[in-house]
Amino acid sequence: MAGVRERGERGSRIQRPWSVYRASTFELSSEMIGLALAGNSQDPDEPVLEFSVACTDLLTPAPDRKPNSFVAVSCTTPPQAFWTKHAQTEVIEGTSNPIFLSSIAFFQESNINQQTQVKVAVYDVKDRSQGTMYLLGSALFPVKELLQERSHRLQLELRSAENQRVGNVTIAAWQMEERADQRMSAGRLPDSINGRTMLPVDESLTESMGVRIKYASLCKDTLLRSVFGGTMSRMYRFPTTDGNHLRVLEQMAESVLSLNIPRQFVKLLLEEDAARVCELEELGELSPCWENLRRQIVSQYQTIILAYQETLSDLTDYRGPSFKASNLKAERKLEFMPTNLHVQRMRVQDQLGFEHTYDVITIGAPAAHCQGFKNSGLRKLIQKFEEAKKHVYEEECSALSSSQSIVYIPQDIVRAKEIIAHINTLKTQVSYYAERLSRAAKDRSASGLERTLAILSDKTRQLVTVCDCKLLASAIQALDAARPEYIASKASPSADSEQVVLRNDQDTLLAKWSGSNSRTSLHADWHEEEWEKVWVNVDKSLECIIQRVGKLLQKERRPSVSSQDSTQSDLQGGACKKDEGKRRAFWINPESTSQESPSSSSPSRSSSSPPPSSSSLPALSSAQEFYGSPSAEEAYPGEWSEALFPLLTTLTECVAMMSDKAKKSMVFLLMQDSAPTIAMDLSLQYRRDVVFCQTLTALICGFIIKLRNCLRDNGFLRQLYTIGLLAQFESLLSTYGEELAMLEDMSVGIMDLRNVTFKVTQATGSSAPDMLPIITGNRDGFNVRIPLPGTMFDALPREIQSGMLLRVQPVHFNVGINEQQTLAEKFGDTSLQEVINLESLSRLNSYYEQFKEVLPEDCLPRSRSQTCLPELLRFLGQNVHARKNKNVDILWQAAEICRRLNGVRFTSCKSAKDRTAMSVTLEQCLILQHEHGMAPQVFTQALDCMRSEGCRRENTVKNVGCRKYAFNSLQLKAFPKHYRPPDGTYGKVET
Repeated sequence: MAGVRERGERGSRIQRPWSVYRASTFELSSEMIGLALAGNSQDPDEPVLEFSVACTDLLTPAPDRKPNSFVAVSCTTPPQAFWTKHAQTEVIEGTSNPIFLSSIAFFQESNINQQTQVKVAVYDVKDRSQGTMYLLGSALFPVKELLQERSHRLQLELRSAENQRVGNVTIAAWQMEERADQRMSAGRLPDSINGRTMLPVDESLTESMGVRIKYASLCKDTLLRSVFGGTMSRMYRFPTTDGNHLRVLEQMAESVLSLNIPRQFVKLLLEEDAARVCELEELGELSPCWENLRRQIVSQYQTIILAYQETLSDLTDYRGPSFKASNLKAERKLEFMPTNLHVQRMRVQDQLGFEHTYDVITIGAPAAHCQGFKNSGLRKLIQKFEEAKKHVYEEECSALSSSQSIVYIPQDIVRAKEIIAHINTLKTQVSYYAERLSRAAKDRSASGLERTLAILSDKTRQLVTVCDCKLLASAIQALDAARPEYIASKASPSADSEQVVLRNDQDTLLAKWSGSNSRTSLHADWHEEEWEKVWVNVDKSLECIIQRVGKLLQKERRPSVSSQDSTQSDLQGGACKKDEGKRRAFWINPESTSQESPSSSSPSRSSSSPPPSSSSLPALSSAQEFYGSPSAEEAYPGEWSEALFPLLTTLTECVAMMSDKAKKSMVFLLMQDSAPTIAMDLSLQYRRDVVFCQTLTALICGFIIKLRNCLRDNGFLRQLYTIGLLAQFESLLSTYGEELAMLEDMSVGIMDLRNVTFKVTQATGSSAPDMLPIITGNRDGFNVRIPLPGTMFDALPREIQSGMLLRVQPVHFNVGINEQQTLAEKFGDTSLQEVINLESLSRLNSYYEQFKEVLPEDCLPRSRSQTCLPELLRFLGQNVHARKNKNVDILWQAAEICRRLNGVRFTSCKSAKDRTAMSVTLEQCLILQHEHGMAPQVFTQALDCMRSEGCRRENTVKNVGCRKYAFNSLQLKAFPKHYRPPDGTYGKVET
């Protein structure tokens, strides 16, 4: 052992990068033995030992029957006294001379050394479906013997339990040598590889000795290991058409984001809904009818807030694995977590030694399993909700002719939400830049004063523009009419006076106006000038600041003030009063006015009326006295901040008053709109939140792994910040029964991703939590900040480093493949699938058109395919329009287009366990054949090999504890041929 350790240390010092494996005949030196067993310290994805297995002359008790064989490998390392099963090959049927495609790999965590004993046992499977088998024979060898053998090949006799010879087994170790991209120093790196321009990569960026091309280890990379974990690996060797071998590493990893993102997301929802309740409470005192309406809306919100609080508590307390198993998909406590979320990776090393990495995010269909599918999914629920809203709108319109009440059209509601968002943003910005202007004045910075004033003016005028609209004026009118003092001021005290009648209609709160004093009878008393006074004050306050800053800067530039300057100063001092005939400023005390109702304002007040007394408006009075005084400079010699302070105070107070009044009126408008359907609205919103959270988590995983893989791909990065990221979702859900409703949920969740943007930032630290994404925003739009380590962040283009928001273009293609889809095609309805595919085809074509308009073709990865992208899109269009049953060509073509357009791939079925396994393994084999020249004659064997011994078989164990896919023979008859697993790998288990 000491010798092994010494040789391992010597190998570590040399730090030779090993990774391309080739069968070799030269002698393996003692140094190489040490290196092989130490493993590549730079890459935990590399095995420390890998060998392939082949058998010859296998004998069975029945001479006329050829065996269906597989090899099981066990090992023991002294002083361990028992055998541990390590791996097994796929089953090869009907031959006495099988050559197995799945190689046996020992990774660093295997902890083997030269003294490790390896046992290979060959089994004959009599009935794959029943799993009946018997041991043909076995052989033993020590690791040291394999490594020291001149040809690194051992040919051993297989002996049965009765010590009879039953055939031979050949063990061929794959020798490690440098990968092609590691053999080349950064200085000798070619300008292009496969047609793509390549730049030398910083060693610190990849944390390895060599240059990495489009590859980052799931296990070791600083960013990826903070997001992904629990990595499983499988190795394969596939022959190519030119007589070489492809080395394939298949990996599967779960993600900590499965829990982290839902926690953040639910917290944001809680804050958003709590803010809605606060806004309703801050409307102030309302007349009894409106107060009753508000109470009922708040009560509905409080119920939903309670549900979010409970969910957040459950997610915070959760201590299980970092993925949600498929048998927990209907668990209420975990309903925001995505089901069985994993990254599926295939890493291919070709005969030249170049690496190619293909990633697919696999996720159980994002759907509200906990809430059930009895009442259909989101698409139909949204349709029902819109019909209910339309019905309420039509009722109000019919009431319009009799009562002349105010009815808000749907566009008004959208506009109201936009106004609230604009007001919140602009009010904050005005306050911020007013503070900046005050600081610049204090520092006597002329350039800072000019620069900040320009921004402050722009933001203030934007705010005034937002507030200068008729929708706001009418909403303010309605809110003022809902005040108790307004109702009390009405002459008629009878019971027939204005009221809101509430009634329950199918658990939906409906509000109706009744009485003679309906809402629009207010028009007679309302004057739009009252609202104009408010926003004109803001405009005039800004003008005063602009004039004052101009005067201060003029004095700074011309210290000797002549009498002409004084006269000019006086003229400028009166600038606040210019154009009084056109636009008149009404100085209002924000404190007193915000409390009083418009009905108490005298309609006769005009520009000729004197402004309020100085006692009611101290800030404004002092500002006017100071500004209008010719001796202002003597009063405050050189004190810019003191000169501007009263004017800035007036501006911020007027802005606050205007914003507050405008926001409250919009909140009241939205309250009126939501009241009739509030229960249905919140129930629908909750379901949509659940589905969106699952979809968002998958998207973030996909974005991170794509960004990391393409960190040095300038074409991809340019495409990312120019037209956004293509996210292509593939689903295999049937359009029958519950899965139809799941498909409705999933399609809405995917389309909601259009409201997501990404922003890449530099991580504040180097620990794993520092690398986790951070979500901000609300249901109108979420932003995801992706922190990168400094060396990675420095590799990004300036546009992304500067904080540019990166968009997402989601597309979704579905093709049902199971027996339920057969029922849907014969007796049901496949129209939803057709609509989804047509919509996504249109968006995909639009994305490619955008690409062609603004980006060159060399931004895209090269492909060995002879079919160009326009042709692929044309074929996809033909298939989408063909209305052919179980047309899986749609999925294959959409996936290839996505890869060719630098997109991120997502694959789903109900649980991401069985049909998804068939899909991703098929995709991997298609890539190997079309892009890497895998021999066509081994395609089916390779496919069966991945399905029987690959990572997706282990995924079934992780989810339901059973190493079988949840299919039965009858079901599989309905599946397309390429989606059927090999015998013995499926059975009746939980889905």
